[in-house]
Amino acid sequence: MLIAAFIILGIAVSIGSGLAFQHLRAEGAKPPPWPLALLHALFAIGGLGCLLLALRGPPRGLDQGTGSFGIIAAALIVMAALVGGWMLAARIVNRRPAGILIGVHAMLAVGGFVILIVYVFPG
Repeated sequence: MLIAAFIILGIAVSIGSGLAFQHLRAEGAKPPPWPLALLHALFAIGGLGCLLLALRGPPRGLDQGTGSFGIIAAALIVMAALVGGWMLAARIVNRRPAGILIGVHAMLAVGGFVILIVYVFPG
């Protein structure tokens, strides 16, 4: 389940990178297509669900000192999801999300994904 979470979240990170590039390419440009944003959200939520299910299993990484990295990664990804919800709310009221909001969302998500990499592939 942990490898599935890693793969699914990797897909979400890839789609999110494309969305950020499309959004930040020029001021006044059309926002990225909403089906792509929905796909990004579905992969991210699915990957987070898999990660939370995997964290219920036996602990791992205790001998390398990475035992809490799974929980840290999940917490960062949850915070990224909350910021993503904030961006969705801005889009619903026809406002373009601020670039700083996209940056915070990306920082939390990529940070959580990098910590997840260390948790999944220790040593």
